[in-house]
Amino acid sequence: MTHAAHAPAPTPPSRWTAESVLGLLEQPLMDLLFQAQTVHRQHFDPNVVQLSSLLSIKTGGCPEDCAYCPQSVRYDTGVAAGKLMEVDAVVAAARAAKAAGATRFCMGAAWRSPNERDLARVARLVQAVKAEGLQTCCTLGMLSPQQARTLKAAGLDYYNHNLDTAPEFYGRIITTRQYQERLQTLQAVREAGIAVCCGGILGMGESRRERAGLIAQLANLDPYPESVPINQLVRVAGTPLADMEPLDALEFVRTVAAARITMPRAWVRLSAGRREMSEELQALCFLAGANSIFYGDRLLTTGNPDCAQDRQMFQRLGLRPLGQQPEPAAPAA
Repeated sequence: MTHAAHAPAPTPPSRWTAESVLGLLEQPLMDLLFQAQTVHRQHFDPNVVQLSSLLSIKTGGCPEDCAYCPQSVRYDTGVAAGKLMEVDAVVAAARAAKAAGATRFCMGAAWRSPNERDLARVARLVQAVKAEGLQTCCTLGMLSPQQARTLKAAGLDYYNHNLDTAPEFYGRIITTRQYQERLQTLQAVREAGIAVCCGGILGMGESRRERAGLIAQLANLDPYPESVPINQLVRVAGTPLADMEPLDALEFVRTVAAARITMPRAWVRLSAGRREMSEELQALCFLAGANSIFYGDRLLTTGNPDCAQDRQMFQRLGLRPLGQQPEPAAPAA
């Protein structure tokens, strides 16, 4: 009798469909995890995790109606609109993130799209953070091709612009921006020579098939994103999704595994919602192929596990941050 563990790995399709990703998600969990871990080990050290830190450089006041977002002016969430941070304050935050072990620093601003004056100021922030020896990432809303080129010239390494969910579910979450506009921004970023960071949010009421549709959309970007943040919905009072039922934890793990299998060379990041995850659930996500986290006690407006807590988890799991050498083996007795 031939066990599944000894069977040859299936050849991935040239183009992923929602149905083919759904086929992954519907496998027995142990088979799915085995397949994901096998793919992961073909491309990455399975005990290394990349650390990114995220800073809100301009909080609140966004005109969009994204149903999950506490920064929208349409919802009463207690998030006040702020001004764009000054260079010195951003550099201080970047230095602290680097000292704590982060290798990438992401700056987020609550805009539908930046105006030219604000974009010029962000370009100066990118230059300043880059000078600290960190990879740089921004998430600023929609970009024109020229704006993307401006950020590339400033030294931007990554641009984050999430698809959020499957095309067929998108209209139930956002009405002020079309799915195609998100794809156009991603194309502008790619054509400017900036690496793409693009993922989605799970637990907004979507079906398993719609989660499969999101993963298929991401995997079929040409090329697929270098970085794929998988967010779990953070239910914020005042937003339309505040009372959403939590997503089943193993469904989240399954989706991480599908992201790893369909985008084998991407950094798959555990992003928003990680503070609500147990260490055991996070360990399953790492087994499923996640190999990046947002690191630090704050995301844009929501909490995150603190650095000491994450370091303790890494020690328990035998993980180490990207760039850190493994501990030397103990001498034989």
